[in-house]
Amino acid sequence: MSKYLLGSCLLLLLFSSCKKVDSDFTSASINDYFPLQVGKYITYNLDSTVIVNFGQGSAPFVVNHYQARDVVDAQITDNLGRPAFRIIRYLRTDSTQPWSPNDVFMAVPTANTLEYVENNLRFLKLSLPVKEGFSWPGNSYIDSYSVDLGVTYLSDWSYVYDSVDVPLTINSLNIDSTITVDERDEFLGQDPSIAGTQYAEKTYSIEKYGKGIGLIYRDFLHWEYQGPQSLSPGYTGYGVRLSIIDHN
Repeated sequence: MSKYLLGSCLLLLLFSSCKKVDSDFTSASINDYFPLQVGKYITYNLDSTVIVNFGQGSAPFVVNHYQARDVVDAQITDNLGRPAFRIIRYLRTDSTQPWSPNDVFMAVPTANTLEYVENNLRFLKLSLPVKEGFSWPGNSYIDSYSVDLGVTYLSDWSYVYDSVDVPLTINSLNIDSTITVDERDEFLGQDPSIAGTQYAEKTYSIEKYGKGIGLIYRDFLHWEYQGPQSLSPGYTGYGVRLSIIDHN
């Protein structure tokens, strides 16, 4: 057998082996980790990080604590005529208080993605295949380059699956299968506590989903710091942390 024929056989064998490995993989469906049905709800502890005393030199972060309940309220259609679901968020300060509607979101399940509209921003929260290391541009529908919109920090995010099909316990709830979506972990500039710092920016975002449940954990924080010599000194930004405490 010539060396050229031998080389061709080896390449064919390698290609066949790779093809077999790929064909053996079966992805979970997006509906497995974000089931949508009218009447379904998830209750969370919600920590809201806000900035007070705008323009002060020290970090004026304050965390307010709530309970939140996201309820799939109705099946609707989006502006493209596609099937979608309206989700209403209710808030209360603690379990002794009544629920009060606070916000409205829209979830659009497509063949390969889950689109989620929040504050008129369309995110690609999940995408197929649900596979360790798979990544996608989760903020690609957002006009993050228009400075006037104030969301330039959302540009060029690469969402990636981490810890797929892993059991997890949150707030004493044991969840058999979860996936983690790493979205952003970035720090720019210099620590504002260092004298002379003129600029700093931090963005962190991660989400976890439970099989048969939906979003079980979210941790988002974004802030920017401008030094005293800038036109707008001080901090701007906000943060949200959700952790599941109940669901149906």
